[in-house]
Amino acid sequence: MSWFSSADESAHYGSSVCILLQHYCRELGWEQAGVLELGSGDASAIADAVRVLPRLRVHSYDISASSVDQARENIAVRGVADRYTVEVGDFFERAHAAGGASPPTVIANPGYLPAPDCDIRMPELWGGPSGHDQVLELLKAGFEHVVTTVPSYSDPVATLETARDLGYRVVNFVAMGLDFGPYSSEPKVHAQIRRLCAEGRGWAGEDEYMVAVALFTRDPEFPGDRATHLLRVLQLQV
Repeated sequence: MSWFSSADESAHYGSSVCILLQHYCRELGWEQAGVLELGSGDASAIADAVRVLPRLRVHSYDISASSVDQARENIAVRGVADRYTVEVGDFFERAHAAGGASPPTVIANPGYLPAPDCDIRMPELWGGPSGHDQVLELLKAGFEHVVTTVPSYSDPVATLETARDLGYRVVNFVAMGLDFGPYSSEPKVHAQIRRLCAEGRGWAGEDEYMVAVALFTRDPEFPGDRATHLLRVLQLQV
């Protein structure tokens, strides 16, 4: 059995979620409503965030029973099982089951590897031909606030255009440069990344790329829109 393993990427995701939730605690209202998560993976990154933020409650759905088992172990080790719960299930089927009681904020680090099909080293990381299919599905799910990863090589321009068309603005983001790892270096994936970059739909260096964790909102009370700044940081000049 295998799980996604990328220490730098996971640490970046977890710490960035922590920073954004902490900074916008009042506006997001997660102390009262909690937060939903699309895909727990092994849960280590967000379990660390829950440990740092003592009033944070997260409920996660993951379609992989083995991932849920591993997630529950990691959550228990960190002593946050009372505030971080994970269950097996399809997020998009289960998240709105409670109707209006569903928290308005969702966090996610969905698969974003671009490839012609899902026949890759770890199919769970496939994000469609452009790498952003899962992010777009999440944005279309209708949550008020979405905190999610936006990588530089997975057509971020189209991602932000779709977000804008759906009424979202980029409130803020945390970005970091990462080295290509075993998943993004797989020949089939790497060739698709180079194709997207050649078409002007992404950016990647010789052996590096950028990943931002961005807070999207449809709430008009949040000031500003940093979408243009985000694209510049991802090396997509606009």
